[in-house]
Amino acid sequence: MQAKTRLDDILARLRETEKELEQELDKLLASKREQFNYSLSRGKVVFERGVRLWQRQQRTGLWLYLRKAPLAYILSAPLIYGMIIPLLILDLCTTLYQHICFRIYHIPRVRRSEYMVIDRHHLAYLNIIEKFNCLYCGYGNGLMAYAREVVARTEQYWCPIKHARRVLDPHSRAQRFLDYGDSTAWHENLQKFRQQLTDDSEAR
Repeated sequence: MQAKTRLDDILARLRETEKELEQELDKLLASKREQFNYSLSRGKVVFERGVRLWQRQQRTGLWLYLRKAPLAYILSAPLIYGMIIPLLILDLCTTLYQHICFRIYHIPRVRRSEYMVIDRHHLAYLNIIEKFNCLYCGYGNGLMAYAREVVARTEQYWCPIKHARRVLDPHSRAQRFLDYGDSTAWHENLQKFRQQLTDDSEAR
């Protein structure tokens, strides 16, 4: 019981630290916007006059970029870009799943737009290939984070139980799950975990 209390204390301090970190990151982003002369207007990046022209002057030409690329990079491109097909399928299936099943279970739906941050293609110092790569990476990583949260909410609803072994980089909800083997807590607290999904969503 003492170990569990200590763990709860550590997790509470961790959540507070995460809030402080978010605040500091917001301050840092604000200072970077000022430093590099851009602002956000309705979610869109707006550079100050003259900045885009200066950025274009820093851009590597397409032919030079391709000429300097290692042959192995060029040959592996079809495999890399071909992954867009399973990514699109994952995106479609995840979205359909949560829009159907989460409504049935009364689980608050994950806002896909909060995880899809695609803005690096606005940088004028990137050539068209670099812009496409940045767009692709932003989509892929955003999709994985979005899908992970959908699965995490599903897990919290149906089986909020910790594993017997420590998991590398678990999702943020996992540390609050019930102890492995604690059948009493499972029967007593499952509904609390389901209600917590709604409480967490309303608190945001």
